[in-house]
Amino acid sequence: MTKKVSNETLRQLLTGGDRRSIAQSNRARALVEENPDLMADIARLVDDEDWLVSQRALDLLEKSAHDHPDWVEPYKHVFIGPRAQSDKWEVRLQIVRAMPLFNWKAAELPRVKAILRENVAHPQTFVKAWALDSLAAFAEKDSKLRPLVLRTLSEFENSSSKALQARARKIRQRI
Repeated sequence: MTKKVSNETLRQLLTGGDRRSIAQSNRARALVEENPDLMADIARLVDDEDWLVSQRALDLLEKSAHDHPDWVEPYKHVFIGPRAQSDKWEVRLQIVRAMPLFNWKAAELPRVKAILRENVAHPQTFVKAWALDSLAAFAEKDSKLRPLVLRTLSEFENSSSKALQARARKIRQRI
């Protein structure tokens, strides 16, 4: 299979459905598991004109980073690029969930932390919850983040949102 065909095949697997579906992402993930070199094609699809393809590519990168961080490490910059300002909450969710999975250089950390701080105030509950979860992970090494994490944890614990309360409990157990 040539590189161009592989990229088009992956794109087709990530196309279709609506914002609640994953299209054929599981098949795309299986192809990447068989051939890790395809990770470069997945990373390129983050810039696809179809935002659903872009979001699903980010999702595949994030999921792959849990099992194979070394495969995704060369492409981690996509999480701190222009997509971090997306108007789609689904894209932001993938971004904030992925942040603690990587070893960021000192020069990149301010951008990473700024993205997470911004998303702790996002209107979408899941984005907000996962941004705090990731920020808490960074606070383990950066004590300057701890006051923000603790203050936001208290807000989440007192929120009317069951999702925020649940995420706050998980974070509290971890820290």
